[in-house]
Amino acid sequence: MQAPDRNFEGVKQKQKLMKSLLFSLLLLFASYTMWGQKIPVVEDLTTPIVRPLKLSGPRVGVSYLPQLTQERFYEMTGDSSYSPSPFVSQFGWQFEWRYFETASGSQGLFEIVPLLGGLDQGLILPSMNLLVGYRDASGFEFGAGPNLNFLDPGFVVAVGYTIQRGHMNFPLNFGLVPTRNGTRFTLLVGFNKRDTR
Repeated sequence: MQAPDRNFEGVKQKQKLMKSLLFSLLLLFASYTMWGQKIPVVEDLTTPIVRPLKLSGPRVGVSYLPQLTQERFYEMTGDSSYSPSPFVSQFGWQFEWRYFETASGSQGLFEIVPLLGGLDQGLILPSMNLLVGYRDASGFEFGAGPNLNFLDPGFVVAVGYTIQRGHMNFPLNFGLVPTRNGTRFTLLVGFNKRDTR
C-alpha cells in the first residue's frame, strides 16, 4: 500500500515543478515581447539636455523569505529532514520603459523584474515585480507595485541608487514586501554599459 502513495506523491511534486517552470518561462516571454515598444521623448528646447539613465540588464542578489520555513518542501524532496534557509539567491533581469523624461535627465519609469529564487538550495521560486517609479539624473530611484509569486503575493516598495563609473552603470536596489506571513527583503545588484548615443 505504501508504494502507490509514494508514486502518487512523486507525480504531484513533478506536476508542481513543471507548473513553476512553465510560469517562469511565460513571465520571461511576456517581458521580452514588451521590450520592443518605443515611447516618445519630450524635450524642452530651453534647457540643456541630459541623457537619462537606461538600466535594463541583469540582476543578482539575495532575499530573506521568512515564510519559506513554513512551507512543506520536504514533500517535494522526499526528505523529511529538509528545511530550507530563509535566505535565498535571486537571479533575473530588469526591463524598463520610460513614460516621461525631462531635459534634466529625470524620468518616470515602468519596470518589470522577473526573478528566479532559491536555485542555490535546489528550489525554483519564480517571482515577478511590476513597478511604477521615478529616477532622477543622479541615479536615485524609487518605485512600488505588485510582487507576484507562488508563496505569498504582496506589494513591493523599492529604492535604489546607481553608481556610475566610466562607461558602466552599477544599480543597487533594495525592496521590502510586507505580507500577512512576514516581511520579505530583497537586495539586488546589476550592471550595464552606459548608452553614449
